[in-house]
Amino acid sequence: MGKVTGFKEFEREDEHYAPVEERVKNYKEFTIPMKPEEVSKQGSRCMDCGIPFCHSGCPLGNLIPDFNHMVHQGEWQKASWILHSTNNFPEFTGRLCPAPCEKSCVLGIIEDPVSIENIEKNIVERAFKEGWIKPQPPKERTDKTVAVVGSGPAGLAAAQQLNRAGHTVTVFERDDEIGGLLRYGIPNFKMEKEIIDRRLAILQAEGIKFETNVNVGVNYDVEKLQAFDAIVLCGGATERRSLPTPGIDADGVVQAMDFLTQQTKVLFGKKVENQIKATDKNVIVIGGGDTGSDCIGTSNRHGAKSVVNFEIMPKPPGHRSPTTPWPYWPLQLKTSSSHEEGVERNWLINTKEFITDDKGKLTALKTVNVEWKTVPGGRPQLVEVPGTEKIWPCDLALLALGFTGPESTLADKLGIETDTRSNYKAEYGKYQTNIPNIFTAGDMRRGQSLIVWAISEGREAARQVDIFLMGKSDLPSKDMTGDLVAL
Repeated sequence: MGKVTGFKEFEREDEHYAPVEERVKNYKEFTIPMKPEEVSKQGSRCMDCGIPFCHSGCPLGNLIPDFNHMVHQGEWQKASWILHSTNNFPEFTGRLCPAPCEKSCVLGIIEDPVSIENIEKNIVERAFKEGWIKPQPPKERTDKTVAVVGSGPAGLAAAQQLNRAGHTVTVFERDDEIGGLLRYGIPNFKMEKEIIDRRLAILQAEGIKFETNVNVGVNYDVEKLQAFDAIVLCGGATERRSLPTPGIDADGVVQAMDFLTQQTKVLFGKKVENQIKATDKNVIVIGGGDTGSDCIGTSNRHGAKSVVNFEIMPKPPGHRSPTTPWPYWPLQLKTSSSHEEGVERNWLINTKEFITDDKGKLTALKTVNVEWKTVPGGRPQLVEVPGTEKIWPCDLALLALGFTGPESTLADKLGIETDTRSNYKAEYGKYQTNIPNIFTAGDMRRGQSLIVWAISEGREAARQVDIFLMGKSDLPSKDMTGDLVAL
């Protein structure tokens, strides 16, 4: 695969970013594309490692050495076919995935791993540019109908696969646009929404029906779903985690997803009442994950006076921790492009109180430093460090604490069993709930996770639905070997 000596000849190169002072003035993507010949060199670093671990690290089972080799040879159209054979939406993962494939790349044992994610992005962008990605509706239709509830990556992947099997698919989305958190949860500077729209045009041309502003179980009676032969629930894990902290209801304490969603809607000319703005405010983002990072980038674009980030966990090491050796996902400090735009990061810190004025408006946060104490035979315990309380000026506190699970509305109204974490219960590999014709996939089934996992689950669930409807399926599975379906 690649060039036999490529990994010895070429160092890893990634896309560069536009300067901070330029990119924070707008909400456009700010990566600077590499030239095709530079990407081909990166593909040549794939080192013919004998037993590749990269595609076992990928939840989709992407055939990574194969498309790297095609890029190395300049066979971009073949690379696109290979990439799309396992991944419906590489334009999403090529921008937003944390790339577990790269963390399990064999080359990463001795030096920088192959830049798989960037190669993936370049393949799909080249494919769109050259017109290789075209609608391919099924040659024949079955008499089966399927309802997909939720239009995030899991729902879209399930819908496209089921449509390819010939079934008539309708996707229901409760928001006013298709895409789920891809649309309103991911800032435009990480993925411009035209990226979703161009793929949506392909899906519509293939025959998938989309209905927006339809909140099943709220403004759409669940009994109407009985008209469909099968149902796939892909509503995501959208119950937001809060804090049991005094003052949590203060004016100025805001859930991160509300902040991010409003900004994207305003950007596209949609009416938003009383938009939450960080302009000229002391902003504190509580939560050190990707959503927290997105809040930091958005706050800087608003023109915040200051941006501070709190994380209750210890600061990770700068390099892979010995506790997470290759090929496992590494415990390692991540510095995002938003962090580089300006933020004060703090670890091992816990919020004790949201302080308000006499009108209930947030003015400050009280915090305390903490430690994690190991308890023999038990879970680590959070312990406050005496004498470390501190008051932080704060006009806007953004809670980027993740999600606790899916909303219960559909489970309650459809009679679907849930697990101890409130996820909709369905066995992995089967995706079938306790109601035979209702399936579930993505975050709604597994809990908060990655886009790449959502696409994988949507694809795998579609195959199981097809088997349920037809008794067999020609849809591919990542666990299958042999021929793949050409897209």
